[in-house]
Amino acid sequence: MGSLDLSSASTIGEALILTRTVFRQAELETPDLDARMLISQLAKLASHQLVTDGDAPLTLALRVKIERAACERLGGKPLHRILGAREFYGLSLKLSGATLEPRPDTETLVDTVLPFVHGRVAQTGGCEIVDLGIGAGGIGLALVAECSKARCLGIDVSDEAVATALENARDLGLSERYCAVTGNWFRGVEQQFDLVVSNPPYIPTGDLVSLSREVLGHDPALALDGGEDGLDAYRLIASQCRARLKSGGQVALEIGVGQRKTVTGLFIAEGFELSQVVADLGGVDRVLVFGAD
Repeated sequence: MGSLDLSSASTIGEALILTRTVFRQAELETPDLDARMLISQLAKLASHQLVTDGDAPLTLALRVKIERAACERLGGKPLHRILGAREFYGLSLKLSGATLEPRPDTETLVDTVLPFVHGRVAQTGGCEIVDLGIGAGGIGLALVAECSKARCLGIDVSDEAVATALENARDLGLSERYCAVTGNWFRGVEQQFDLVVSNPPYIPTGDLVSLSREVLGHDPALALDGGEDGLDAYRLIASQCRARLKSGGQVALEIGVGQRKTVTGLFIAEGFELSQVVADLGGVDRVLVFGAD
């Protein structure tokens, strides 16, 4: 583990240069971006202000914050975990120890279902959504933020995750149309929904050890471990959700690499039909959409 000493820096610009240099020497994957984001957030400056206001004095309090945060980053803690928040679909989401850090790939799921949400609103005047395994609440919050007549119920087994999602909803001004509760998938839920969405844990238990230290050491195991074959959550969702789906409703799921065939088979066995397969920006099949036949 490396360290950062800013005792020779007198301005924010000099602190940025030293931080970037240390991050490069540590061979971080994105050293320049990490340095810019870390210092801009801690200094409460927009990224471009690191240039225009780079000669602003480096206070002792800010120096200590930057050195401490840089030490965490050099020790393998993800940047957004250090900052305590991450942007998802244009929303700033607070993170906690019980929430998976939202990834850009999951935005593919939001993009995929938004046309259905808007179409449902046009047809019926509203769209009732349930998000299973919410983490920080990103999927459901993004959908209600993008569609003013949509409502979402988030369900997660973790009390801490639910509390984090509700805090994000309050901060974003979406509490009137977003609610979250602690629960085990659909157990005890009687309401029917127009849309079921989920990014469930899908990594086979035996593959967890191969994950990067940033993921394995900081993302909650509950949000990663999909059981022996990675399909435990999909089995439960497939077996439970048909009774919770309104006529003409859809189920949209994020999947892992190579899981298209097996997950599709689970839902077909429960009377669903595959209506859409969407790849992420890397060309990997990422989202499956099902309707009841």
